[in-house]
Amino acid sequence: MAKKRRPQPRAAAVQIKDGEVPVVGAREPCPCGSGRRYKACHGRQAAQAAIELVRRPFEGLPGECDWVALRELVPAATAPLTLKGGLPDGVPSVTLATVLPMAWPALRRDNGAVLIGLQNDTSSGDLSRDLADTLRRALTTEPGHPVAAGRAPADGPRLQDVLDLSAPFEPTVHTGFEFWVENAENATGEVAASLERANAAAIPTARIPGLEGAYWCEAPEKNHLRWVTPHPEEQLLDALARLSAAGTAGLGEGTRLVGSFRAHGLVVPVWDLPSSMRADDVAGPAAAFGERLAKALAEDAPLTAEERRARGGLTNRQVTLS
Repeated sequence: MAKKRRPQPRAAAVQIKDGEVPVVGAREPCPCGSGRRYKACHGRQAAQAAIELVRRPFEGLPGECDWVALRELVPAATAPLTLKGGLPDGVPSVTLATVLPMAWPALRRDNGAVLIGLQNDTSSGDLSRDLADTLRRALTTEPGHPVAAGRAPADGPRLQDVLDLSAPFEPTVHTGFEFWVENAENATGEVAASLERANAAAIPTARIPGLEGAYWCEAPEKNHLRWVTPHPEEQLLDALARLSAAGTAGLGEGTRLVGSFRAHGLVVPVWDLPSSMRADDVAGPAAAFGERLAKALAEDAPLTAEERRARGGLTNRQVTLS
């Protein structure tokens, strides 16, 4: 008769803090000493942290509305970034770009300058953490090389931790992607052909001076103004409903507030404009609308029946981008 096997005493759990638990294979014992597989213990926590969606990844950064616009609306733009503590040796500048060639996450030029691409797929639900990780790796990449995609650690720094929050965020909108290469006017061969293809696909876009997050764009049949706003969604929709019901939500003759969409936790109202209305033409009416909106946002009386109908129409025409 076989002897019964005595149960072996369980090894004492090693006391390791969460932040110190190393990453191992999913089926390996968790290094914390719990006796469970990594995927069922601290690996589960790491996976949850990686996919948890941060609704407003740019909250707290100067120019949050412009960050959202460059991520979702603007084809070609750049903005200088100021790092907390200054630039490392050998890095003359760090520049945010809407997109880089070959959809590279980042690029280090021959002279050591760093370009970070904003319109890229990211590996987690926190765009700010992913971009900060890309920036960290770009600063140590050999000059003259792109930066490959990577996975940011769940406890890694975010943009809010690595950028100087006292520095203004000042985007420059470009008509094309010549900022991809130095001395673009001298480009030849495949480089010149790539620039020509990218420029042909870019929708003409302009930033409205003095209005954070407001961008005019040219479309085949009608132009548009898309304005990323910082206001809480419910409060903004109430204010837009009041203006719509009063007939003052437009930007002049032939214009119409057609709806809005959500992007990175902010609401972006959209207006149709006549094809003849250029960016310079919309600047004044948009500033005047901003004043009307501020007054409507300050109202706290219940919506009238007509205003509720207007609000329902705006809600029905709302789309979520991210």
